[in-house]
Amino acid sequence: MATATLASPAGTPPASDAIPARRIFAFLAMVFGMFMAILDIQIVSASLAEIQAGLSASADEIAWVQTAYLIAEVIMIPLSGYLSRALSTRVFFTIAAAGFTVASVLCAMSTSINEMILWRAVQGFIGGGMIPGVFAAAFTIFPASKRPIVSPLIGLIATLAPTIGPTIGGYLSHAFSWHWLFLINVVPGIGVSIAAWTLIDFDKPDHSLLKRFDWLGLASMAAFLGSLEYVLEEGTRLDWFQSHEIVFFTGLMLVGCVLFFWRALTRDDPLVDLYAFQNRNFAFGSLFSFTMGIGLYGLTYLYPVYLGRIRGYDALMIGETMFVTGLAMFLTAPIAGRLSAKLDPRIMMMIGFGGFALGTWLASFVTADWDFNELLVPQILRGCSLMLCMVPINNLALGTLPPQQLKNASGLYNLTRNLGGAVGLALINTFLNSRTDLHIARLHEAVAAGRQVAEENLAMLTQRFADYGDAAESMALALMNQRAHKQALVMAFGDIFLALTFVFATLVVLALFMRKPGQAAPGGAGH
Repeated sequence: MATATLASPAGTPPASDAIPARRIFAFLAMVFGMFMAILDIQIVSASLAEIQAGLSASADEIAWVQTAYLIAEVIMIPLSGYLSRALSTRVFFTIAAAGFTVASVLCAMSTSINEMILWRAVQGFIGGGMIPGVFAAAFTIFPASKRPIVSPLIGLIATLAPTIGPTIGGYLSHAFSWHWLFLINVVPGIGVSIAAWTLIDFDKPDHSLLKRFDWLGLASMAAFLGSLEYVLEEGTRLDWFQSHEIVFFTGLMLVGCVLFFWRALTRDDPLVDLYAFQNRNFAFGSLFSFTMGIGLYGLTYLYPVYLGRIRGYDALMIGETMFVTGLAMFLTAPIAGRLSAKLDPRIMMMIGFGGFALGTWLASFVTADWDFNELLVPQILRGCSLMLCMVPINNLALGTLPPQQLKNASGLYNLTRNLGGAVGLALINTFLNSRTDLHIARLHEAVAAGRQVAEENLAMLTQRFADYGDAAESMALALMNQRAHKQALVMAFGDIFLALTFVFATLVVLALFMRKPGQAAPGGAGH
């Protein structure tokens, strides 16, 4: 078994497929560390108003609490494979877990928005190192026979954490204060750090990699990925290329992109080895991971925005409504594991993306009156589909790679999911604004002065406000305008759900282009 031979310098799992208890506990600690790192992407999203009030920040400044974390994390994720090989999984993961814990404390102790942004960036950068390590470890220490158990576990954690982040954040800030969004990491973080240092023994370090560290490659990657994430996050708010900032960072992104690909393709030991994309399954798996990022982060963003802006829900009510998706994922995980052992993974993916498409198609009929009951079936379909997609995509993308490529490829694979989320959010926000404007223009034509229905409604509303005297008609007009804007926004939500339906339906067809791995391939034996 090639899965076993990868770990041979540090003690190989026996050929009988039995895994030492030490390694199982080490892996569980790593999984929990990954859960914390991914959870913190979204845990603040429902509580930004509380943090803004606590730090006396402006609306523009508070957005950076989220953006700083994402930019820093997206730089570390592809870098983590190189650092893990250089330092060993044990040392690198321990540093990441301990640094994440310290940064969480510093976030909670922040007294100004600038301090918060700084420590959130540190938290995202260091914490981002924990995410790819879990994927690489799963395909390194576990034989193919254990894959139906391990893959659903890491798939569940990677997708459940951002889904329930707003729910947990809403409860914590409502019951305690926003400081607990970060303090909740302290005790688990200490436990993960100790467990990582004492239990992980998967590999040996290669310190020679540190002497050949490509600083220009790091700078170009940071400029490329950091600027890309910034442009995608802030583009809609700053009106894209009407903003000098967006133009500057787009130029920096292009320069960084050229330098990064030049270094990656010409050096013997690049920070990020792009040659994994020569494997057709990994290339397609990364594409599916990118699109799944749209479904994971995009819908985690869309539903709360709808519930907040249309239904007027607070953070706690949004969290309670969104909890259905997390529950569906949790219940589907063991089923997905069993299916992965019996069903062609391509068929599983087609079922999963088909379920995604059905859920978003049902949601495209959204009205201003939808609440928990109407959103129940689309959310259940989304939760079940995420698990049915994630497990086979992980197995197909990483399961056919040779062992020596796993650490680096795991970073690239996780990067595609995060970038998919960033691109998805940028497109969703842009589409939401443009379609809302279009529907407002059409509704204004429909209720223009002189139309009988509009005149009758205006007269009725004016009568309602008759007690306000001369202000009655202007109040009636304002209310009609407000109703038109709300209806236009609801129609824009429906348009976005319909667009996502076409995206996921297309992926059902693309799944046919992946190659089914052979019996030995998941462990890399064929290489």
